[in-house]
Amino acid sequence: MQRFSNPSMVIPILAVLVVAGCTTSHQATARNTPPLLDPALVAQGKDIFRGDTFGDEAFWTDVLGMHQVIAAAVDPTTALSVGLKVDAEALPAAVVQGIQNGSISLTDPATTVALLKLNAVVGVKGTVETINGKDTLTRVGTTCALCHSTVDDSFAPGIGKRLDGWANRDLNPGAIIALSPAVPTAAKAVYTSWGKGKYDPRFNQDGLNGPQVIPPAYGLMGVHSITATGDGTDLAYWNRYVAVTQMGGQGSFSDSRTGVNVTNGTTDLVSSKLPALQAYQLSLAAPPAPAGSYDIPAAARGKAVFEGAGKCASCHAGPLYTDANLTLHAPSEVVSEPEPNGAPSYASRSATKKYRTAPLAGLWQHAPYFHNGSAATLDAVVETYDTRKSLGLTAAQKADLVQYLKSL
Repeated sequence: MQRFSNPSMVIPILAVLVVAGCTTSHQATARNTPPLLDPALVAQGKDIFRGDTFGDEAFWTDVLGMHQVIAAAVDPTTALSVGLKVDAEALPAAVVQGIQNGSISLTDPATTVALLKLNAVVGVKGTVETINGKDTLTRVGTTCALCHSTVDDSFAPGIGKRLDGWANRDLNPGAIIALSPAVPTAAKAVYTSWGKGKYDPRFNQDGLNGPQVIPPAYGLMGVHSITATGDGTDLAYWNRYVAVTQMGGQGSFSDSRTGVNVTNGTTDLVSSKLPALQAYQLSLAAPPAPAGSYDIPAAARGKAVFEGAGKCASCHAGPLYTDANLTLHAPSEVVSEPEPNGAPSYASRSATKKYRTAPLAGLWQHAPYFHNGSAATLDAVVETYDTRKSLGLTAAQKADLVQYLKSL
């Protein structure tokens, strides 16, 4: 059963991408022709990704009491400050005008309730009922989109059109969890230590603290080892893990390799939705690098470094830039350990005890890097590899390699 002593939150879809260090002896990734995706199944999965809580209101409302916290203390300004996003396309014209002219207050929790009633808060699902003539938030839950969608800021910072699959690196999950009066003081200290864009999807199972960066959920077609440690061979494995053990959805998850065995409720609201959810996620392509965001001639030179002196292509192989479908790597092979702040090895807390090589498509979009976010920039990534792998790259080669990585 889920342990209430360390209430946890979502990091839906999959665990953390890791730009793992690797040796030069591995083969290029085997490629299988990806299956055609059923458009109807993809559309169904989109609805699940954006709006299905799997019944996790039983956790967020009945256990954590977050509906009361939101109604009393979370105005839109506060919500945006902890990384919550607003879907501008869900806002009626009158609301847009009210925000623009200031007639709608962004410092009143009632406005947050109104936004939830409009289903405009990305990844948060609220039930709003009229009680004694007042709109009242009676239940609240979370969806996959909370961590794995953001917006394009086209209306204002934090307000815009949805970008599904993009990691919400502005989100501060720990700070949100810590708002609950049901969370013990010791656990609050752990949650508030994580910071923006990080989450530990094992903490409420093993009691250890080693936050990981929230990963994107795009560019996964054809990648079988979809978590940082390759625990599952498809997205459905990790979707079930997150839906049940992290979101608090109604259903079951069990894996003897990690000793996790959690059942919530008596009705399975997860299993039937996994095929469609996976189809939608697999339909999400990695975003191309924006025009003008990298130096084209330098990137061309950097590609030669990637495939040659940098030895990157020995593991980041083939069109998916990963050998994860063939092999996993021991912690001794990667450059992302030891973990920051003396945290335990993330691999040691996994089913495989190893790391997969991260796919690199869309790499420009989701800093910081490595599974634990220990490299703030791509320059830092290249410098780390050069130092720890004794590559001996020149300053020019490193600069060109960074431009190539920005182009992916």
